[in-house]
Amino acid sequence: MMPKKDDTAQQNPTAPVDDDEPDEWDKRIFSTGCANENANLTDCYWHKKDWRACTKEMEIFRACWKKNNNDERTSTQDNTDKK
Repeated sequence: MMPKKDDTAQQNPTAPVDDDEPDEWDKRIFSTGCANENANLTDCYWHKKDWRACTKEMEIFRACWKKNNNDERTSTQDNTDKK
């Protein structure tokens, strides 16, 4: 007997769920107004495996973050310590 389509998830609980709905993390990123910049930054890191190679993307993300007043919204501050 072939399993019904609805039974597949029950038989394989580790199967990935196809869910296009934004989760809480997505909602928070979208609310910053910098979702594209965040995606570009994380893509850069994924490809290069070194944040130091992604300084351009980080500066673009940081500028977007400030432009959208996210520092005030999240109570973050720039690290002004120079090493």
